[in-house]
Amino acid sequence: GLELLEDGGPGKISEADINRNAAIIEKTLADFGVPAKVIAFKTGPSVTQYAVEPGYHERGDERKYKVRVAQISALADDLALALSASPIRIEAPVPGHSYVGIEVPNRKTTNVGLRGVMQSDEFAKISSPLAIGLGRDVSGAPIAADLAKMPHLLIAGTTGSGKSVCITSIITGLIVNNTPEDLRLVMIDPKMVELVRFNGLPHLYGKVEVELDRIVGTLRWATREMDRRYKLLEGAQAKDLAAYNRKAKRDGERLPRIVIMIDELADLMMLAPDETEKTLVRLAQMARATG
Repeated sequence: GLELLEDGGPGKISEADINRNAAIIEKTLADFGVPAKVIAFKTGPSVTQYAVEPGYHERGDERKYKVRVAQISALADDLALALSASPIRIEAPVPGHSYVGIEVPNRKTTNVGLRGVMQSDEFAKISSPLAIGLGRDVSGAPIAADLAKMPHLLIAGTTGSGKSVCITSIITGLIVNNTPEDLRLVMIDPKMVELVRFNGLPHLYGKVEVELDRIVGTLRWATREMDRRYKLLEGAQAKDLAAYNRKAKRDGERLPRIVIMIDELADLMMLAPDETEKTLVRLAQMARATG
């Protein structure tokens, strides 16, 4: 049940802060000869996006000329200085809208809970067994994705930016939505601290692998399992796993989807580059159809 998970909820920022920042944005742009007006704002967990509508320049011949979007984008550093906030991101223009978005970091960030994302309409719309909750966008709206549509997912970032937390929340989302008969997990963790908490999970094949020789053996097993499944698919004249499982309902072995999680892939590539790359490339190229 989802009641096991925490719900962080969207971020909150005081009205005084919003009005102050909006006034600073308008004044700073006006000081540089760029008339513009803040017409709306969207609050997210870590940033607030201010919608800025470009104004008009008035020339001597009494004709009005619209402010160019590039003039606002060029003032990013000056806005960051005036707002005492860095970094500032300017989205010019915001897709589907007739304004420029200026994203200012909130003084206090709020945690994003997995429960709120998984209970959202965006998550329900995906209606896939491999739906995963990824977080909230700049306006606080939930973001979810379908792992089956993006068969390989690489999570990159600096140390301490939350890669392992992201993997943990993806695993949690998958095991909440699937029984061990429908989904099995293979977990590889050379760091030995992040994923080992999932040992004993019924969805897990064996245990979380932490030793190099066993990790290489696990990846080899995954390629052998892929080849075995292709033979089964050929025998059943099915083009992918879903078609095979529909035919296997009557008689035959139902195949669960297998999701392989690797924490610290860069470390693994350094320790055993040849074996890791060879097996991963084969899995990345061919393993999608077999689940």
